[in-house]
Amino acid sequence: MVKAVKGVFVTGTDTGVGKTLVATLLLRAFGEQGWRTAAMKPVAAGARRRGSAWINDDVERLRAAASVRSPRALVNPYCFAPPIAPHIAAGEAGVSISLPRIREAYRRLARNADIVVIEGAGGLLVPLGSNSDTADLPRLLELPVVLVVGLRLGCINHALLTVAAMQARGLQLAGWIGNCVLPRMARRAENIEALRERINAPLLGVVAHRRGLNPRPSENRLDIDPLIRVISERKPN
Repeated sequence: MVKAVKGVFVTGTDTGVGKTLVATLLLRAFGEQGWRTAAMKPVAAGARRRGSAWINDDVERLRAAASVRSPRALVNPYCFAPPIAPHIAAGEAGVSISLPRIREAYRRLARNADIVVIEGAGGLLVPLGSNSDTADLPRLLELPVVLVVGLRLGCINHALLTVAAMQARGLQLAGWIGNCVLPRMARRAENIEALRERINAPLLGVVAHRRGLNPRPSENRLDIDPLIRVISERKPN
């Protein structure tokens, strides 16, 4: 049994909004405060073969950002070659994504870490099978959610729809992070303010636009204190 709530689940308003970038920043922020961190991406699609293993770049970045080295099989229980919707990739591979298997991998990771940062696949309602989707994961693991909002035209609608979906599923939104996916966005500050007024959860930070895949933590400080409070207040799994 996991002795306490020991994780946060990172989802996004869409695919390609910077969930992996934000998850690595969260891992490093927790690590800077002395937390032993582990990473997890339960389902990944888009991989290349290395020996007998399938390698997904997002998974490798998450593993590199964590302070606890964990087996790839626990960090990423399901990895598929084609970069397509997970339930389609799983179907083509003849695989059924098992939520209990994901829960067991999470529990094993949590035994050796103070906190596990878990990144979902795509947006909140991306299907994982005929009767499951990404929203089932934070509910199954009983974890608070961090929402990554890709700051571009349309982000207000996408963010508010995602928040509404969380509320309908009974999920706890612990905070949200804006990611500047474009070098310039018309009325970016006004969009952020509109979201702050409408999302009943703290803004944990705004990540600056940057070319390349490696974040600079010094340029993108996140306020993780609200997350620590949520984690400490939640009951054990």
